[in-house]
Amino acid sequence: MSLSLKFRPKSLDQIAGQGKIVAVFKKFVAAGSIPHSIFFGAAGSGKTTMARVIASELNYDFYELDATSLKVEDIRKILSSHAGSLIKPLIFIDEIHRLSKTQQEVLLIPMENYAAIIIGATTENPQFVLSSGIRSRSMIFEFEPLSYEDLEALLARVQGEIGFEMDEEARKYLLNSSSGDARSMLNLLEFALLADSAITLDTLRTLRANAVAAGVSSDDLHYELASAMIKSLRGSDADAALYYVARLIDAGESADFIARRMVILASEDIGNANPNALNIAVSTLTAVSKIGYPEARIILGQCAIYLAHSPKSNAAYLGINAALKFVRSAAPLPTPRYLINSDKQIADYKYPHDFGGWVEQAYMSEAAKFYESKGIGFEKTLDDWLAKIKAKGSV
Repeated sequence: MSLSLKFRPKSLDQIAGQGKIVAVFKKFVAAGSIPHSIFFGAAGSGKTTMARVIASELNYDFYELDATSLKVEDIRKILSSHAGSLIKPLIFIDEIHRLSKTQQEVLLIPMENYAAIIIGATTENPQFVLSSGIRSRSMIFEFEPLSYEDLEALLARVQGEIGFEMDEEARKYLLNSSSGDARSMLNLLEFALLADSAITLDTLRTLRANAVAAGVSSDDLHYELASAMIKSLRGSDADAALYYVARLIDAGESADFIARRMVILASEDIGNANPNALNIAVSTLTAVSKIGYPEARIILGQCAIYLAHSPKSNAAYLGINAALKFVRSAAPLPTPRYLINSDKQIADYKYPHDFGGWVEQAYMSEAAKFYESKGIGFEKTLDDWLAKIKAKGSV
């Protein structure tokens, strides 16, 4: 049996790290009920282990499925075999972000009626990769990479049980190079012991020349790097943006994730100051999804430089936010009857093309202002166009 399996926690008390999540699940277990959950975090942070332990402590039948090979029929068979049973199945779906839209929809009804407990694990942010239906029926728990101290405690437990020699340099390298990934640490330790009962730094470096690219470390979470990349692009610092893109790539972040962040920035922070930025960013997302690493790095770099050098305006972002705030805080405005095709007052609608392209006409029953141009970059051109349209001049 591998070390990662041998030392897998059997109870919530044995789980390394994730103190707040463990504490809340102890309360759920004590109450005899747990929510559908999405465990989001780096590899080796204990997501699968947590699901196994929960199932064991509540005496649920545990089914571990992999989204990359899962078939809808697999879910239906599990549900059918437990129809009428007092014992609920706990269905754990690893890499749940890889489920298709149809597969995600199959989960909605059993989640709604609690025919089974669904726990999904993902290294991707659920807000971007899971449907709103799945998210609204689940609690989302973010698993942080294990700290140096968490790994140190686990290593001490392993050394106490199986006994081996390791010098201080080797111990520090084993802990630091595992980047908060318990599985990675135990795997390296296992094969180092096969090579030599007295573990040295040279042995470990031979087996692992560089630190594990887990996407995160205890002090440098992936979303912090993503945030720094976005802020660098927003601040028009191409060199800083390239640095954080490189950090994300080197840490194992998917090209799709990086490109999605760029698409959002292109609309939120550049907007109509340079509308082509959105085209470039969307093209980048499409390209990297079809090409992948290592070549995807070139496309990401090109896009980052373009976005950093583009004029910036958040006018469109502020505009839609203002409109949504108005809609959510005020009673709905009645639509003017002449704008409704099925209403007889449609005859009063003024067709702009019949008036040279523009005509004074109310399109809302109550005047409201949401968009304020900043006159930056191409926004100024759009402002000029609108002014000429209203003056019935040539654009």
